Amino acid sequence: MRFYAAASTNAVEVIGKELNITYVVLGISLAALAIAWVLRGQVLAASEGTAKMIEIAEAVQEGAAAYLKRQFTTLSYFVGIVFFLLFALPAETLSIKIGRSLFFLMGAAFSALVGYNGMWLAVRANVRVAEAARQGSAAGAVQIAFRTGGVVGMTTVGLGLVGAAGAVLLFKSDAPTVLEGFGFGAAMLAMFMRVGGGIFTKAADVGADLVGKVEKNIPEDDPRNPATIADNVGDNVGDCAGMAADLFESYAVTLVAALILGKAAFGVEGLVYPLIVPAIGIVTAVIGIFLTRLRSTDKSAMTAINRSFFLSAIISAVLVGLATFTYLPATLNGLIAPNADILAEAGDINPRVLTFGAVLIGIALAAAIQVLTGFFTEVGRRPVNDVSASSQTGAATVILAGISVGFESAVYSALLIASAVFGAFLLGGGSIVLSLFAIAIAGTGLLTTVGVIVAMDTFGPISDNAQGIAEMSGDVKGEGAKILTSLDAVGNTTKAITKGIAIATAVLAATALFGAFTDAIKAAVRDAVAAGTEVAPQFQGVLDVADPRNLVGLIIGAAVVFLFSGLAVNAVSRAAGAVVMEVRNQFKLHPGIMNGTQKPEYGRVVDICTRDSLRELVTPGILAVMAPIAVGFGLGVGALGAYLAGAIGTGTLMAVFLSNSGGAWDNAKKMVEDGNYGGKGSDAHAATIIGDTVGDPFKDTAGPAINPLIKVMNLVALLITPAIVGFALPTQSSASIAIALGATAFIVAALVRNRRQSTSIEY
Repeated sequence: MRFYAAASTNAVEVIGKELNITYVVLGISLAALAIAWVLRGQVLAASEGTAKMIEIAEAVQEGAAAYLKRQFTTLSYFVGIVFFLLFALPAETLSIKIGRSLFFLMGAAFSALVGYNGMWLAVRANVRVAEAARQGSAAGAVQIAFRTGGVVGMTTVGLGLVGAAGAVLLFKSDAPTVLEGFGFGAAMLAMFMRVGGGIFTKAADVGADLVGKVEKNIPEDDPRNPATIADNVGDNVGDCAGMAADLFESYAVTLVAALILGKAAFGVEGLVYPLIVPAIGIVTAVIGIFLTRLRSTDKSAMTAINRSFFLSAIISAVLVGLATFTYLPATLNGLIAPNADILAEAGDINPRVLTFGAVLIGIALAAAIQVLTGFFTEVGRRPVNDVSASSQTGAATVILAGISVGFESAVYSALLIASAVFGAFLLGGGSIVLSLFAIAIAGTGLLTTVGVIVAMDTFGPISDNAQGIAEMSGDVKGEGAKILTSLDAVGNTTKAITKGIAIATAVLAATALFGAFTDAIKAAVRDAVAAGTEVAPQFQGVLDVADPRNLVGLIIGAAVVFLFSGLAVNAVSRAAGAVVMEVRNQFKLHPGIMNGTQKPEYGRVVDICTRDSLRELVTPGILAVMAPIAVGFGLGVGALGAYLAGAIGTGTLMAVFLSNSGGAWDNAKKMVEDGNYGGKGSDAHAATIIGDTVGDPFKDTAGPAINPLIKVMNLVALLITPAIVGFALPTQSSASIAIALGATAFIVAALVRNRRQSTSIEY
């Protein structure tokens, strides 16, 4: 096997046609932001409904804004610290160091902006969706909800491409290195927003369900429940702000990996082509968003959403094919500056076939995951039917049935993703660099549909909130209530589908980053030793699992995923416990709440969820950043590579398991609430509520947070690799061990603090 460290450092000139194309891509990205503004105006132009509905919506808006303000204030300290720490990492020039740190700030700011924008509009769209349903317009309700998601989708792709195209225009051949900072900033903010928002939303949801539904036997969104407003706030800070930030960082990180490997594989064309594919995705996203209309013949909103998704995927494939065969040459020799080593190994590879084939694999993977996840989580399909039927024998069988669905679906999803990765790898024709580039391009292909994917995801919490506002106000009855119930069930499915796609993007991006990581090892070695010097296999990117250090790294990587998931679920458990005690206390101290003579103190529950979620997100964040540092400096780059492999493999299975089991439990509850097996208030209903309560932190906290976790760890590894090699090759082992011990001490201290902190409430 030959390695191509030198290829990754060759200067390439972005001039002429390539420069013009990059400017066009930048223009398209700005156009996406303009379209987002237009869609925003269309959403806000819709009627808000009755005075009671507006009052409830304003309470949700206030709570969501207060939470995100406190969250961003907290995270600003982390961002500031990392900004300066990045200057300590090696870089070829001072300008690259400065650019990497500045683009880190840009990535973090864009991730926060996408999340905030999604939340801001969602908490204003929910009441408008409820009003459209009240007027009896299912088509109008679907259109408002989906176009709100379209705003978030256009913002996601627009800002992602602004960052990538801007880096290429400003830094030319150094853009991949600078974009490492951009991706890291986006991933870090997304992880914190995913964890924090997930803890908030599920603490409120679990607390509301356990006291309201189970103990007091009142409806889910009954205004008498003090946790109701917090529950509706949580839907937005978790599933809108958190998921939007998550998909933005997937978009950004995939572009980072594609540009790093594209430069090594194709030279200047490799810097430009990964920008062309998502630019086409913007065009198809616009088409998909405007095509999403509910027809009278549609069985449900899911039919309309699926139709627009698959149509946009087909259009993406066609347009990318035209662009690929127009822009790229038919042979590697036709590239502006072909790599001699790659030509020697894969000289007969057609760049057009390689890249277009990879894009098709990515698009096909998105479509396949949509179908597979829908099968395991959609109302009316066998898995959800089985979980719902198990409610007749109690909560225990509901739990067991949901777990089995999660386990089974994880296997099929993992095999599907693995097949896509291997299929893209085979396109490289024996060249490792080309194969890894194909995997990265498959990721960009999958993300050509990201605008529609984000719209699908945002549809979920908006429809959930709309039903909540309708029920709390009491102003939506009859046909309007039926419309919202149907949309809520569809929303559960769309959220599950987008989580599955987010997992796939995480794996593709992480695998591509893994390739960039091994390339970074070889580049660092070349810079640290004389040319031609023999170095240990681990410094050539060879990961031999027979090496005990690497095997230990692999096990640690898998273990970190379990620890991270455990921390997230436990955080929800503790915060939900505090909510339960608060809600019980309010019912006890204010008995008039139940008969409507006293108003619950909604703000106390919102404050509890805010406080606990922000406190609990610190430990998982420290674990994600410090664990790769401890392994890399303590055991070497080989062990760090194995660590990443273990995290990717385990993270894929764990994320799908958590997401799909939770989705199945949620829709099983919906089936019972629709009148099956005794309906609301029955023993079967109580059993499915317990299942849904267990599934809440699975699908909305721990599972989704694994996606940014994997990419944060990969990016940390990529950033620190030159420093690890620099410490390892000279006689500086003591300094390396000291850094490893320091990182380990940080993790241990955070875990100890996490176990000792209290969730007690002062009355």
